[in-house]
Amino acid sequence: MAPEPWPIVPTTKVGERILEAADDLFYSRGITAVGVDLIAEQARTTKRTLYQRFGSKDGLVDAYLRRRGSRWQRYLVDHLDATGWTLAEFFGRAEEWARSNHRGCAFVNAWAEVGGTGRSTAAETIREEKRWMRTLFGELVGGDRAAAAAVHQLYEGAQVASTVFGETAAFRVAADAAQVIVAATEG
Repeated sequence: MAPEPWPIVPTTKVGERILEAADDLFYSRGITAVGVDLIAEQARTTKRTLYQRFGSKDGLVDAYLRRRGSRWQRYLVDHLDATGWTLAEFFGRAEEWARSNHRGCAFVNAWAEVGGTGRSTAAETIREEKRWMRTLFGELVGGDRAAAAAVHQLYEGAQVASTVFGETAAFRVAADAAQVIVAATEG
């Protein structure tokens, strides 16, 4: 059974502006490089309002990641439902998504900044998103956990190759390698 995309958590109009500003700034500049003053300014609100809505910067980071994860997951599931649950379709959608997300995976980027600190609730959200992806790959490879883990690693590597090296064929190469893995598990 395909994993259910995360729900979009409803918020107020001001909360939405704060999340939009956080999404833009955290993704483009990095979480630790962006302070709540700048987010509040860009959202045309106050720090006090930001803290009332999200509790802390960590709460805002968590909300940012959950919102981004929800959009990504919904994008994937909607496309796969429409075109077919295949590895080729998945990697095609991932390649398309990467073209408009030039800094790569927001979750990997966030992990590099807050993952090992032990102080962040966002770290568990990052793990949760990666578990969601692993479950998705399990569906795409017919339930074989080892194949799902291997294909997931191919996907993560394709993101890095696409982002860091600008390799336009990275997702197609990963899709081809994933097919080899699946064929080996079936044979």
